[in-house]
Amino acid sequence: MRAWRRTDGQAAAELVALLPLAALLLAGAWQLVVAGHAAWAAGAAARAAARASAIDADARAAARDELAGGLERGLRLRERGPGTVEVTLRIPPVLGLPVLGHTTATAHFRPQR
Repeated sequence: MRAWRRTDGQAAAELVALLPLAALLLAGAWQLVVAGHAAWAAGAAARAAARASAIDADARAAARDELAGGLERGLRLRERGPGTVEVTLRIPPVLGLPVLGHTTATAHFRPQR
């Protein structure tokens, strides 16, 4: 058989060609996990801030206490009325990928006055 028709090492060459695609897919999946975590954390922070707002405490501090350090930086909090709070968080990027945007959660807790 001629040397140029040999298939020795073909599987290894194909694997090396697909590794960047596999890495990109893994980074994209991890970005989705991070986005899900940010959405869940926004809900938890909104509930904590609404509880604090319902008793006339510092809603921003309560929301900040619920968040991990990386999510704290993108925190925006709006009080929509007595005991109602809207929390918006920036979704952190993974491996230099572009920022996906923001996630928002609203919570209400009956005022305790």
